[in-house]
Amino acid sequence: MATVIETRPTAGQLALAKLLAEGGTRADGGITHVDANAYTSPARHVAEQQRVFAHAPLVIAPSALLPERNMAVPHDGFGKPLLIARDADGQAHLFVNVCRHRGTRLVEGTEPVCTPRLVCPYHAWSYALDGRLTGLPRPDSFPGLDKAEFALKRLPTREAGGLIWFSFDEAADFAPADELGHDFDAFGLAGLHLFRRRTHDVAANWKLIMDAFLESYHVQRLHAATIGPFFKDGVSTGDKLGPHQRSAVGREIDAAAVSAQDWPTLRRAITYTYQMFPGTVLIVSPDYVNLMVLMPQAHDRVLVEDFMLIPEPPATEKARAHWEKSWNLLDGGVFAAEDFRAAALGQQGLASGALDRVTLGTLETGIRAFHDEVEACL
Repeated sequence: MATVIETRPTAGQLALAKLLAEGGTRADGGITHVDANAYTSPARHVAEQQRVFAHAPLVIAPSALLPERNMAVPHDGFGKPLLIARDADGQAHLFVNVCRHRGTRLVEGTEPVCTPRLVCPYHAWSYALDGRLTGLPRPDSFPGLDKAEFALKRLPTREAGGLIWFSFDEAADFAPADELGHDFDAFGLAGLHLFRRRTHDVAANWKLIMDAFLESYHVQRLHAATIGPFFKDGVSTGDKLGPHQRSAVGREIDAAAVSAQDWPTLRRAITYTYQMFPGTVLIVSPDYVNLMVLMPQAHDRVLVEDFMLIPEPPATEKARAHWEKSWNLLDGGVFAAEDFRAAALGQQGLASGALDRVTLGTLETGIRAFHDEVEACL
């Protein structure tokens, strides 16, 4: 894969920076609410799977998960055995991880495999990384078989801006993914190196995780012992890109940072976060990026796969120690011990029946907009 050269910020990114320099979004509007059963109803979970996740384009991984050609990674998080692959020409694909002969799982495990051929462990039918059936033992025993009709089942796939998207719906519209790709190209996302990835099993509804990354009201309180002191309280703004949201939270933002219009200055002053509908979050820290993919398992359980992307592979032990420290701070501290713990505690509270709705203030309008998108799908 070719390295993407970091470019200048987009007009939309600079517009948010300008708003932050002016003090952020003014607190306007009024109190709104979300029904508690949006988080606690098993029937609601089934409906979301059928009407949201079965049709929307979904992010599954960063491009950096497959940095070379002829690589594949098994993935079961979305309820079906899937296989993310990059073929000999560098194109990304999503396949159902099932041999077309007798339905055997083709590749086991969760780690990347590097090979020009995928060989079924049962009868050794083999496939290229573009899904083509390339060979089978004793072809004489399958008279008249057309190999072209036995390619792996491919799902609609789009690679844009350093992310791999797919959908279970053949009619899915990937145009919003392409639009977001321009923003991610500005960060040079496609050229980053995958440093770590980890899947968290959180005892909470998936929307409680999304809610946490749609407002900054909690940052100086929940994260008081970790990242809270780095941010200005309530200095935030955001906008929408189709069903997705783009937000910015101020660190040390002023007119000079905006006028500089270069990434090192802006990323020290602002944390940009992208909430990709329905369940993906991308956070741009000063020198690395975290991508979190949410995979609902039940009304009260979600898998969250966290990827940490850095500019280049660590060349020294000092560099590795630096990135390990950042990984432990965000993945183990801020996310697992604070955000995910708060979501699990919220699930426990809502499941008690003590509240029939949650209350949102004027610093939490992103949550209301997100739930409106979910409701529109339902």
